[in-house]
Amino acid sequence: MSTASPNAAADELADWLRLSAVPGLGAERQRSLLAAFGLPRHVFAAGRSALAGVVGRELADAVLSARQDDAIARTLAWAAEPGSHILTLADEAYPRSLLDIADPPILLYVKGDPALLQRPAIALVGARSATAQGEVNAAAFARSLAEAGLTIVSGLALGIDAAAHRGALAGGAAAGGTVAVIGTGIDRIYPARNAALARDIASAGAIVSEFPLGTPPLQHNFPRRNRIIAGLAQGVLVVEAALGSGSLITARLATESGREVFAIPGSIHSPLARGCHRLIREGAKLVETAEDVIEELRGRLGWPAPTPQPKPQGRRTTRTVATPPASVAQAHLALDDETAQVLALIGHDPVDIDTLAARSGLTVDALYAILLPLELDGHLARMPGGRFQRT
Repeated sequence: MSTASPNAAADELADWLRLSAVPGLGAERQRSLLAAFGLPRHVFAAGRSALAGVVGRELADAVLSARQDDAIARTLAWAAEPGSHILTLADEAYPRSLLDIADPPILLYVKGDPALLQRPAIALVGARSATAQGEVNAAAFARSLAEAGLTIVSGLALGIDAAAHRGALAGGAAAGGTVAVIGTGIDRIYPARNAALARDIASAGAIVSEFPLGTPPLQHNFPRRNRIIAGLAQGVLVVEAALGSGSLITARLATESGREVFAIPGSIHSPLARGCHRLIREGAKLVETAEDVIEELRGRLGWPAPTPQPKPQGRRTTRTVATPPASVAQAHLALDDETAQVLALIGHDPVDIDTLAARSGLTVDALYAILLPLELDGHLARMPGGRFQRT
């Protein structure tokens, strides 16, 4: 399409849009027609009997009666806007990785930079109702992996997805960037709370949808878009997930497509860790650092092994002990003794106020007086059910 005149390219794209909009046809039959006849214009030029031999008489009639309508005209106008793209299966810019999945869409609507869809990528997914620590982990992993050169793919949902996108964007222009795969039309952002984040992604990364413009947030479209999240990436990292989480669907689709699956372990008491623990039991790679992910993907990506650092030579001398990096405990040394003790008693799992009172011997009122400043300073977060968790 890139060598055709603008009018010819628009006409060809209109044919792709017509084919994708035939009622009842579906992506599988669309691909069957393309395999049998070539480009969409050849499909529409085929006779009824030839079409019926591929998709049956009823759908053949539906194909032959398809016409360009106002929705196609609006879509062509959208595609002419700066930063707007429609990729077809015949385009060189169509991501090759999606051809490995069982059900590649014949069209992708892209807002932003479509070149990101061809780059080495890792998907980061997880719970919408994430814990504060889960969001911190997602952002930190995403930034480190993006700075290592991987594009971060996620679904623009609240919780882990949004944190992963923000972490990737924080890596700056030199990093791998981020791609958001959405379950609505490209012109509709859901949830609305992520509208500002979506604008940042469209400016510095890419938003992708397989659904026509104007498609509302229908529930069944979100599990469907997960196959594209998994398909664009060389691996999927699940940060937090309950047992019924859609993130487990993404992980399963990744496994079926031959991708790597990674999971971050969590507390045995947290419902949002149970999905990750199940994945690990089923063979997902347990990871604790971004480097764990990179080492697993290095061969798949064709990245060279890191150069070993030479050991220092010469006579041993008395070593000066350097100040170690600040750990969580060291970071709280400036707190008064009682506050630091309460923070230590919280541990790394969410804890309710009554349990903390039993551990510390303090009254509930005294604990709230200590916990509120810690929460305001970012040392801990308040969880559903009145529980507290260190961050």
